[in-house]
Amino acid sequence: MFGVGEGAMLPVLALSARHLGASSAGAGLIVALVSLGSLLANLPAAMLATRFGERRAMVGAALFALLALALCLAARDPWVFGVGVFMVGLASAVFLLARQTFLIEAVPLHMRARAMSTLGGTMRVGMFAGPFAAAGFIEWFGLNGAYWVAILAMMGAGAISLLVPDLETRTRRNGVPDPRPAMLGLMRAHARSFLTLGVAASLVSAIRACRQIVIPLWADHIGLDATSTALIYGLMGAADMLLFYPAGQIMDTRGRLWVTLPSTLIMATSLLAMPLTTGFTSLLAVSMVLGLGNGIGSGIIMTLGADCSPSAGRTSFLGIWRLITDTGGSGGPLLLSALTAAFSLATGIAVIGSVGLAASYMFWRWLPHRILR
Repeated sequence: MFGVGEGAMLPVLALSARHLGASSAGAGLIVALVSLGSLLANLPAAMLATRFGERRAMVGAALFALLALALCLAARDPWVFGVGVFMVGLASAVFLLARQTFLIEAVPLHMRARAMSTLGGTMRVGMFAGPFAAAGFIEWFGLNGAYWVAILAMMGAGAISLLVPDLETRTRRNGVPDPRPAMLGLMRAHARSFLTLGVAASLVSAIRACRQIVIPLWADHIGLDATSTALIYGLMGAADMLLFYPAGQIMDTRGRLWVTLPSTLIMATSLLAMPLTTGFTSLLAVSMVLGLGNGIGSGIIMTLGADCSPSAGRTSFLGIWRLITDTGGSGGPLLLSALTAAFSLATGIAVIGSVGLAASYMFWRWLPHRILR
Protein backbone atom coordinates (compact mmCIF):
# COMPACT_ATOMS: atom_id res chain seq x y z
CA MET A 1 0.00 0.00 0.00
CA PHE A 2 2.81 2.41 0.79
CA GLY A 3 4.41 1.52 -2.55
CA VAL A 4 1.15 2.22 -4.38
CA GLY A 5 1.00 5.62 -2.71
CA GLU A 6 4.53 6.57 -3.72
CA GLY A 7 4.13 5.06 -7.19
CA ALA A 8 0.98 7.10 -7.78
CA MET A 9 2.51 10.47 -6.96
CA LEU A 10 6.10 10.22 -8.17
CA PRO A 11 5.38 10.36 -11.93
CA VAL A 12 3.36 13.58 -11.62
CA LEU A 13 5.50 15.56 -9.16
CA ALA A 14 7.36 17.46 -11.86
CA LEU A 15 4.14 18.19 -13.76
CA SER A 16 2.44 19.47 -10.62
CA ALA A 17 5.39 21.71 -9.82
CA ARG A 18 5.37 23.13 -13.34
CA HIS A 19 1.60 23.65 -13.10
CA LEU A 20 2.17 25.74 -9.97
CA GLY A 21 4.69 27.94 -11.78
CA ALA A 22 8.04 26.29 -11.09
CA SER A 23 10.74 26.38 -13.76
CA SER A 24 12.06 23.15 -15.22
CA ALA A 25 15.07 23.34 -12.91
CA GLY A 26 12.83 24.09 -9.94
CA ALA A 27 10.58 21.16 -10.80
CA GLY A 28 13.61 18.87 -10.92
CA LEU A 29 14.70 20.12 -7.51
CA ILE A 30 11.24 19.51 -6.05
CA VAL A 31 11.24 15.93 -7.34
CA ALA A 32 14.66 15.42 -5.74
CA LEU A 33 13.26 16.52 -2.36
CA VAL A 34 11.66 13.08 -1.89
CA SER A 35 15.05 11.36 -1.95
CA LEU A 36 16.67 14.16 0.04
CA GLY A 37 14.04 13.95 2.76
CA SER A 38 14.43 10.18 2.97
CA LEU A 39 18.22 10.47 3.15
CA LEU A 40 18.20 13.10 5.90
CA ALA A 41 15.56 11.29 7.96
CA ASN A 42 17.29 7.91 8.25
CA LEU A 43 19.00 8.53 11.59
CA PRO A 44 16.05 10.43 13.15
CA ALA A 45 13.80 7.61 11.89
CA ALA A 46 15.90 5.10 13.79
CA MET A 47 15.58 7.18 16.95
CA LEU A 48 11.81 7.45 16.57
CA ALA A 49 11.34 3.73 15.92
CA THR A 50 13.59 2.87 18.87
CA ARG A 51 11.71 5.22 21.19
CA PHE A 52 8.12 4.45 20.19
CA GLY A 53 8.34 0.98 18.63
CA GLU A 54 8.01 -0.11 15.04
CA ARG A 55 4.21 -0.33 14.88
CA ARG A 56 3.64 3.16 16.27
CA ALA A 57 6.37 4.51 14.00
CA MET A 58 4.64 3.04 10.93
CA VAL A 59 1.26 4.43 11.96
CA GLY A 60 2.79 7.83 12.70
CA ALA A 61 4.65 7.86 9.38
CA ALA A 62 1.44 7.07 7.49
CA LEU A 63 -0.38 9.92 9.28
CA PHE A 64 2.51 12.29 8.57
CA ALA A 65 2.42 11.25 4.90
CA LEU A 66 -1.31 12.02 4.82
CA LEU A 67 -0.59 15.50 6.18
CA ALA A 68 2.13 15.95 3.56
CA LEU A 69 -0.19 14.86 0.72
CA ALA A 70 -2.92 17.22 1.98
CA LEU A 71 -0.34 20.03 1.83
CA CYS A 72 0.55 19.04 -1.74
CA LEU A 73 -3.13 19.23 -2.71
CA ALA A 74 -3.66 22.58 -1.00
CA ALA A 75 -0.46 24.19 -2.31
CA ARG A 76 -0.83 27.23 -4.53
CA ASP A 77 2.90 27.95 -4.61
CA PRO A 78 5.69 25.64 -5.85
CA TRP A 79 7.73 25.97 -2.67
CA VAL A 80 4.82 25.13 -0.41
CA PHE A 81 4.31 22.13 -2.68
CA GLY A 82 8.01 21.36 -2.23
CA VAL A 83 7.60 21.31 1.55
CA GLY A 84 4.85 18.70 1.17
CA VAL A 85 7.05 16.61 -1.13
CA PHE A 86 9.96 16.84 1.32
CA MET A 87 7.63 15.69 4.12
CA VAL A 88 6.68 12.63 2.04
CA GLY A 89 10.39 11.74 1.89
CA LEU A 90 10.67 12.09 5.67
CA ALA A 91 7.65 9.84 6.20
CA SER A 92 9.00 7.28 3.76
CA ALA A 93 12.26 6.90 5.69
CA VAL A 94 10.43 6.32 8.98
CA PHE A 95 7.92 3.88 7.51
CA LEU A 96 10.44 1.80 5.56
CA LEU A 97 12.92 1.54 8.42
CA ALA A 98 10.25 0.61 10.98
CA ARG A 99 8.71 -1.91 8.58
CA GLN A 100 12.07 -3.58 7.93
CA THR A 101 12.98 -3.79 11.62
CA PHE A 102 9.54 -5.17 12.48
CA LEU A 103 9.85 -7.94 9.89
CA ILE A 104 13.39 -8.85 10.94
CA GLU A 105 12.19 -9.36 14.50
CA ALA A 106 9.03 -11.23 13.47
CA VAL A 107 10.53 -13.73 11.01
CA PRO A 108 12.80 -16.68 11.93
CA LEU A 109 16.41 -16.43 10.74
CA HIS A 110 16.09 -19.34 8.32
CA MET A 111 13.33 -17.43 6.46
CA ARG A 112 14.91 -13.99 6.65
CA ALA A 113 16.02 -13.65 3.02
CA ARG A 114 12.62 -14.76 1.74
CA ALA A 115 10.96 -12.21 4.01
CA MET A 116 13.25 -9.38 2.90
CA SER A 117 12.96 -10.34 -0.78
CA THR A 118 9.18 -10.46 -0.52
CA LEU A 119 9.21 -7.12 1.27
CA GLY A 120 11.25 -5.60 -1.55
CA GLY A 121 9.12 -7.36 -4.16
CA THR A 122 5.81 -6.14 -2.78
CA MET A 123 7.15 -2.58 -2.66
CA ARG A 124 8.06 -2.90 -6.34
CA VAL A 125 4.64 -4.30 -7.16
CA GLY A 126 3.09 -1.30 -5.44
CA MET A 127 5.37 1.15 -7.24
CA PHE A 128 4.46 -0.57 -10.53
CA ALA A 129 0.70 -0.53 -9.86
CA GLY A 130 0.56 3.00 -8.44
CA PRO A 131 0.93 4.88 -11.75
CA PHE A 132 -1.84 2.80 -13.33
CA ALA A 133 -4.20 3.56 -10.46
CA ALA A 134 -3.24 7.22 -10.68
CA ALA A 135 -3.91 7.30 -14.41
CA GLY A 136 -7.56 6.35 -13.84
CA PHE A 137 -8.06 9.03 -11.19
CA ILE A 138 -6.24 11.67 -13.26
CA GLU A 139 -8.73 11.05 -16.05
CA TRP A 140 -11.51 12.20 -13.70
CA PHE A 141 -9.84 14.66 -11.32
CA GLY A 142 -6.83 15.99 -13.22
CA LEU A 143 -3.34 15.90 -11.66
CA ASN A 144 -4.85 16.00 -8.17
CA GLY A 145 -6.24 12.52 -8.81
CA ALA A 146 -2.78 11.03 -8.34
CA TYR A 147 -2.56 12.50 -4.85
CA TRP A 148 -6.00 11.18 -3.95
CA VAL A 149 -4.82 7.69 -4.90
CA ALA A 150 -1.78 8.24 -2.69
CA ILE A 151 -4.00 9.39 0.19
CA LEU A 152 -6.20 6.29 -0.06
CA ALA A 153 -3.13 4.04 -0.20
CA MET A 154 -1.49 5.73 2.81
CA MET A 155 -4.73 5.35 4.76
CA GLY A 156 -4.63 1.65 3.95
CA ALA A 157 -0.98 1.37 4.99
CA GLY A 158 -1.68 3.14 8.27
CA ALA A 159 -4.76 1.02 9.00
CA ILE A 160 -2.89 -2.24 8.39
CA SER A 161 -0.01 -1.06 10.59
CA LEU A 162 -2.48 -0.16 13.33
CA LEU A 163 -3.89 -3.70 13.31
CA VAL A 164 -0.49 -5.39 13.55
CA PRO A 165 0.34 -6.55 17.09
CA ASP A 166 3.35 -5.10 18.87
CA LEU A 167 6.49 -7.21 19.07
CA GLU A 168 7.87 -7.94 22.51
CA THR A 169 11.47 -8.64 21.54
CA ARG A 170 13.51 -6.08 23.43
CA THR A 171 13.25 -7.46 26.95
CA ARG A 172 15.56 -9.76 28.84
CA ARG A 173 14.39 -12.73 30.81
CA ASN A 174 14.10 -10.63 33.96
CA GLY A 175 11.85 -8.15 32.12
CA VAL A 176 14.44 -5.36 32.03
CA PRO A 177 14.61 -3.63 28.64
CA ASP A 178 17.77 -4.19 26.59
CA PRO A 179 20.22 -1.28 26.59
CA ARG A 180 20.12 1.00 23.57
CA PRO A 181 23.63 1.54 22.18
CA ALA A 182 24.50 5.08 21.08
CA MET A 183 24.84 5.81 17.38
CA LEU A 184 28.55 6.63 17.60
CA GLY A 185 29.19 3.47 19.58
CA LEU A 186 27.44 1.40 16.93
CA MET A 187 29.45 3.09 14.19
CA ARG A 188 32.71 2.25 15.93
CA ALA A 189 31.72 -1.29 16.89
CA HIS A 190 30.49 -2.19 13.41
CA ALA A 191 32.82 -0.05 11.31
CA ARG A 192 34.07 -3.10 9.38
CA SER A 193 30.54 -4.06 8.29
CA PHE A 194 29.73 -0.49 7.25
CA LEU A 195 32.98 -0.01 5.33
CA THR A 196 32.84 -3.34 3.47
CA LEU A 197 29.37 -4.76 2.91
CA GLY A 198 27.77 -1.38 3.58
CA VAL A 199 29.81 0.29 0.85
CA ALA A 200 29.13 -2.63 -1.52
CA ALA A 201 25.39 -2.28 -0.86
CA SER A 202 25.73 1.46 -1.48
CA LEU A 203 27.19 0.71 -4.92
CA VAL A 204 24.19 -1.52 -5.66
CA SER A 205 21.91 1.38 -4.71
CA ALA A 206 23.83 3.62 -7.11
CA ILE A 207 23.32 1.14 -9.97
CA ARG A 208 19.62 0.80 -9.20
CA ALA A 209 19.11 4.55 -9.17
CA CYS A 210 20.98 4.97 -12.46
CA ARG A 211 19.14 2.19 -14.29
CA GLN A 212 15.93 4.25 -14.08
CA ILE A 213 17.72 7.12 -15.82
CA VAL A 214 19.93 5.46 -18.42
CA ILE A 215 17.13 3.69 -20.29
CA PRO A 216 15.15 6.82 -21.28
CA LEU A 217 18.37 8.75 -21.91
CA TRP A 218 19.88 6.06 -24.13
CA ALA A 219 16.56 5.48 -25.89
CA ASP A 220 16.45 9.17 -26.76
CA HIS A 221 20.11 9.03 -27.82
CA ILE A 222 19.43 6.30 -30.40
CA GLY A 223 16.29 8.03 -31.67
CA LEU A 224 13.43 6.05 -30.10
CA ASP A 225 10.13 7.83 -29.53
CA ALA A 226 8.42 8.28 -26.17
CA THR A 227 5.99 5.40 -26.71
CA SER A 228 8.80 2.92 -27.43
CA THR A 229 10.77 4.19 -24.45
CA ALA A 230 7.79 3.80 -22.12
CA LEU A 231 7.18 0.26 -23.41
CA ILE A 232 10.79 -0.75 -22.78
CA TYR A 233 10.72 0.79 -19.32
CA GLY A 234 7.43 -0.90 -18.45
CA LEU A 235 8.58 -4.33 -19.63
CA MET A 236 11.78 -3.96 -17.65
CA GLY A 237 9.68 -3.16 -14.58
CA ALA A 238 7.58 -6.28 -15.18
CA ALA A 239 10.72 -8.44 -15.47
CA ASP A 240 11.93 -6.84 -12.24
CA MET A 241 9.03 -8.37 -10.28
CA LEU A 242 9.22 -11.97 -11.49
CA LEU A 243 11.85 -13.67 -9.34
CA PHE A 244 11.94 -11.99 -5.94
CA TYR A 245 10.60 -14.97 -3.95
CA PRO A 246 12.71 -17.72 -5.62
CA ALA A 247 15.76 -15.51 -5.13
CA GLY A 248 15.01 -15.18 -1.42
CA GLN A 249 14.55 -18.94 -1.15
CA ILE A 250 17.94 -19.53 -2.76
CA MET A 251 19.57 -17.11 -0.33
CA ASP A 252 17.99 -18.94 2.61
CA THR A 253 18.93 -22.42 1.40
CA ARG A 254 22.24 -21.89 -0.42
CA GLY A 255 23.64 -18.65 1.00
CA ARG A 256 23.52 -14.92 0.25
CA LEU A 257 26.36 -15.01 -2.27
CA TRP A 258 24.40 -17.32 -4.61
CA VAL A 259 22.05 -14.43 -5.44
CA THR A 260 24.04 -11.31 -4.60
CA LEU A 261 26.93 -12.10 -6.93
CA PRO A 262 24.83 -13.08 -10.00
CA SER A 263 22.57 -10.06 -9.48
CA THR A 264 25.41 -7.53 -9.49
CA LEU A 265 27.24 -9.25 -12.34
CA ILE A 266 24.12 -9.36 -14.53
CA MET A 267 23.33 -5.70 -13.88
CA ALA A 268 26.94 -4.68 -14.53
CA THR A 269 27.13 -6.66 -17.77
CA SER A 270 23.80 -5.29 -18.98
CA LEU A 271 24.88 -1.71 -18.38
CA LEU A 272 28.22 -2.30 -20.10
CA ALA A 273 26.33 -3.72 -23.09
CA MET A 274 23.77 -0.91 -23.29
CA PRO A 275 25.98 1.55 -25.25
CA LEU A 276 26.30 -1.16 -27.92
CA THR A 277 22.55 -1.20 -28.60
CA THR A 278 21.31 0.65 -31.67
CA GLY A 279 17.55 0.11 -31.84
CA PHE A 280 14.35 -0.93 -30.09
CA THR A 281 14.94 -4.70 -30.11
CA SER A 282 18.50 -4.63 -28.82
CA LEU A 283 17.75 -2.05 -26.13
CA LEU A 284 14.67 -4.01 -25.05
CA ALA A 285 16.71 -7.22 -24.73
CA VAL A 286 19.42 -5.55 -22.64
CA SER A 287 16.83 -3.76 -20.49
CA MET A 288 14.95 -6.99 -19.81
CA VAL A 289 18.16 -8.69 -18.68
CA LEU A 290 18.91 -5.66 -16.50
CA GLY A 291 15.44 -5.94 -14.96
CA LEU A 292 15.90 -9.64 -14.25
CA GLY A 293 19.29 -8.97 -12.67
CA ASN A 294 17.81 -6.33 -10.42
CA GLY A 295 14.76 -8.51 -9.71
CA ILE A 296 16.72 -11.48 -8.42
CA GLY A 297 18.52 -9.05 -6.14
CA SER A 298 15.27 -7.86 -4.58
CA GLY A 299 15.80 -7.50 -0.85
CA ILE A 300 19.57 -8.07 -0.87
CA ILE A 301 20.37 -4.71 0.71
CA MET A 302 17.79 -5.24 3.46
CA THR A 303 18.89 -8.86 3.99
CA LEU A 304 22.56 -7.95 4.34
CA GLY A 305 21.68 -5.11 6.68
CA ALA A 306 19.63 -7.51 8.79
CA ASP A 307 22.44 -10.07 8.83
CA CYS A 308 25.01 -7.51 9.95
CA SER A 309 22.78 -5.84 12.55
CA PRO A 310 23.11 -6.68 16.26
CA SER A 311 20.06 -7.65 18.30
CA ALA A 312 20.72 -4.75 20.68
CA GLY A 313 20.51 -1.49 18.78
CA ARG A 314 19.23 -3.09 15.57
CA THR A 315 17.00 -0.17 14.58
CA SER A 316 19.82 2.34 15.04
CA PHE A 317 22.20 0.11 13.09
CA LEU A 318 19.72 -0.11 10.22
CA GLY A 319 19.29 3.67 10.26
CA ILE A 320 23.04 4.04 9.70
CA TRP A 321 22.97 1.27 7.08
CA ARG A 322 20.15 3.01 5.18
CA LEU A 323 22.02 6.31 5.36
CA ILE A 324 25.03 4.67 3.67
CA THR A 325 22.99 2.90 0.99
CA ASP A 326 20.77 5.91 0.31
CA THR A 327 23.90 8.01 -0.15
CA GLY A 328 24.88 5.64 -2.93
CA GLY A 329 21.42 5.91 -4.44
CA SER A 330 21.70 9.71 -4.45
CA GLY A 331 25.31 9.80 -5.60
CA GLY A 332 24.94 7.40 -8.53
CA PRO A 333 22.84 9.72 -10.71
CA LEU A 334 25.12 12.64 -9.84
CA LEU A 335 28.15 10.62 -10.99
CA LEU A 336 26.33 9.62 -14.18
CA SER A 337 25.41 13.25 -14.85
CA ALA A 338 28.97 14.48 -14.27
CA LEU A 339 30.51 11.82 -16.53
CA THR A 340 27.96 12.49 -19.26
CA ALA A 341 28.69 16.22 -19.14
CA ALA A 342 32.45 15.71 -19.11
CA PHE A 343 32.70 12.87 -21.65
CA SER A 344 29.60 11.22 -23.13
CA LEU A 345 26.47 9.32 -22.13
CA ALA A 346 28.05 6.04 -23.26
CA THR A 347 31.05 6.69 -21.01
CA GLY A 348 28.80 7.46 -18.05
CA ILE A 349 26.81 4.25 -18.54
CA ALA A 350 30.00 2.19 -18.90
CA VAL A 351 31.43 3.60 -15.66
CA ILE A 352 28.20 2.83 -13.79
CA GLY A 353 28.45 -0.72 -15.16
CA SER A 354 32.01 -0.89 -13.83
CA VAL A 355 30.67 0.14 -10.43
CA GLY A 356 28.61 -3.06 -10.58
CA LEU A 357 31.76 -5.09 -11.19
CA ALA A 358 33.37 -3.43 -8.17
CA ALA A 359 30.34 -4.32 -6.05
CA SER A 360 30.56 -7.92 -7.26
CA TYR A 361 34.18 -8.16 -6.16
CA MET A 362 33.41 -6.64 -2.77
CA PHE A 363 30.62 -9.13 -2.15
CA TRP A 364 32.89 -12.01 -3.20
CA ARG A 365 35.62 -10.72 -0.91
CA TRP A 366 33.60 -9.96 2.23
CA LEU A 367 30.26 -11.74 2.07
CA PRO A 368 30.34 -15.02 4.04
CA HIS A 369 30.41 -18.06 1.73
CA ARG A 370 28.04 -19.99 3.94
CA ILE A 371 24.42 -20.27 5.04
CA LEU A 372 23.36 -18.42 8.18
CA ARG A 373 21.71 -20.60 10.84
